Amino acid sequence: MSGPAILVLAPMPAFPTSAGNRRRLLTTCAALQRGGYAVDLAYYAHEDQIYRRFGQHPPTDEAAAAGLFRHTFRIEPPATIPLTTRSRCFSIDDWCPEAVGAFVSWYGKAYPQTGAILMNYVFLSRALEAAPPGVLTLIDTHDRFADRQRQYRPFRAEPNFFYTDRAGEAAGLARADIVLAIQSEEAAYFRTITDRRVHLLPPRFPARRPFTAPTRVRRIGFLGHGNDPNLFSIRRFAAAWSDGWTPARPELVIAGEISNSLGPTAGPGIRFAGYLPELEDFYDGIDLVVAPILMGSGLKMKVAEALSFGKPVIGTALGFEGFDPVVPAHRLDTAEAVKTQVLALASDAAELAALTRACADLFAGYNARAEEAETALLAMLSVSDRKPSAADAPAARPAATDPDRVVTALANGRLTCETSLRSDLRDDPDLGLLVATERVAPPGAEPYTPARRRWFARAEAAKTGHRPDEAGSADAGLAGLRLALSPEWVRDRHLPPPLRAEIAAQLADVAANWDAQAVRVGSAGDETTLALTLPRHLAFGTHPHAVFRIGTPTREITLGRVTLLNTSRISVYSSPYISTYASARADLPGAPAAVTFAGLGAGTAASTILVLHDDLIGRITVLPDPLPSPEPLA
Repeated sequence: MSGPAILVLAPMPAFPTSAGNRRRLLTTCAALQRGGYAVDLAYYAHEDQIYRRFGQHPPTDEAAAAGLFRHTFRIEPPATIPLTTRSRCFSIDDWCPEAVGAFVSWYGKAYPQTGAILMNYVFLSRALEAAPPGVLTLIDTHDRFADRQRQYRPFRAEPNFFYTDRAGEAAGLARADIVLAIQSEEAAYFRTITDRRVHLLPPRFPARRPFTAPTRVRRIGFLGHGNDPNLFSIRRFAAAWSDGWTPARPELVIAGEISNSLGPTAGPGIRFAGYLPELEDFYDGIDLVVAPILMGSGLKMKVAEALSFGKPVIGTALGFEGFDPVVPAHRLDTAEAVKTQVLALASDAAELAALTRACADLFAGYNARAEEAETALLAMLSVSDRKPSAADAPAARPAATDPDRVVTALANGRLTCETSLRSDLRDDPDLGLLVATERVAPPGAEPYTPARRRWFARAEAAKTGHRPDEAGSADAGLAGLRLALSPEWVRDRHLPPPLRAEIAAQLADVAANWDAQAVRVGSAGDETTLALTLPRHLAFGTHPHAVFRIGTPTREITLGRVTLLNTSRISVYSSPYISTYASARADLPGAPAAVTFAGLGAGTAASTILVLHDDLIGRITVLPDPLPSPEPLA
């Protein structure tokens, strides 16, 4: 690409395009590229962390992004992203760490000819303050976030995504020269809280299939991401649909990531199709799409996508917000009303034809407005006279198709380290299960490269003559590294226990998120109680985890009770050893506790316990008996 350059920064990846915000990101970048602009994409890996915290593998495809954009970059979250707040709402900057602004500052120096920066979401607006003087700044809002928490009240639920107040949202928008709104109702709202230029930019959706009216509805469909608005809405609709269902009625097919959030079994008349790599596989198999949306903001990308595949859609007024709906089938109030409308049309060929024509007209009008808005945006951008310089040449990076691999042989399998852009991974047919990803760029790589070192484990027959006490003796070179572990460790134990223990031994000296020293204070049967300081959040509720005693041999043990302590009242727990706790992260405050482990053993020698929990790694050094003088952690 040889045109002027624009940096687009987002807290979600562009690929795979499995969610509405990813579709919005991709359509906006496509509009800029159609205008002749070279787009650099920076991914602040917010969503990767969230997926791991919920025990899921992050669906991110860095190689696909590298094939579409001039440059791609990755910014790692330096701490845990807060999903809840004790305040009435989040401050506008609570989700924007200094690392994002540091990247913008670095990028401005590395690519000085870039003329504009487009920030996705107002909660990252603080980073625009680091933009070089004279660079045009834009915010793509995606949604309205002021008072968003109120939408959860009818569902008796607490939000786990960003929300703020009008003053905070206004302050964030004031940091941009141009504010992009995804639909007209939100554009009108933004104009009431900011004096910045607000431009309505609906995403363009090219037609993928011609509209064809079904003569009878046999299957209806809903495809969506597993976010709260989708989840609450489809749960209510699915319950209504199953009520009184008979085989004479259409089947409801639910597809996408949301399928994994609706429980193990579907109700009568409902089928879970799961995640489908190809959208055609879903839309070609259904007759009509439902959009029974009951909460949320922004534009319902699933409606535009369904229309682009030529499918008639029935939904609520909220689901069609931003599309200027006309017919009653697009302005319903409840999930039950959507069900009633579907059943009324299911066998009526004439009414289905009329609905399909209305959908075709709606889609044509929507796309015409979107095309006009895109043309107007491109005319607004004042970077057309900027030309790329030699400093803007693409940075060298490992080829996604030619990864660098290093294999470490273990007693019960092998551990393969691959350096590449491949990131949309769970299992590899040759390398095995994805175990860990390095959080930072590989040694010697360019700053903010999306390339990473990843480790895969594959079980193999134990080697002849290998003694059990040799487990973990091979060195995979993981000491001191900052790693993000696969959910396999704390949720789904797919690897054989002997291989898990060997790999845990390899992880013993990685850079832990927290370190603590512990003293033995009791034992009963197979259980040992330690006194130590550990992250406070581990004392509340249940947290998926895996715990290993590192030694000869390394073995997996069980974490039992965690009880917070008042050390000022119980003398045996007031030892200075308990206060020996270290973490570089402010979001991991320590608290004295008594922790019970099963399988630790009753030996009095020093030992090490590795605690893998959520998206974190902890290390406990159990001090020998009798106790020596306490030493601070390094």
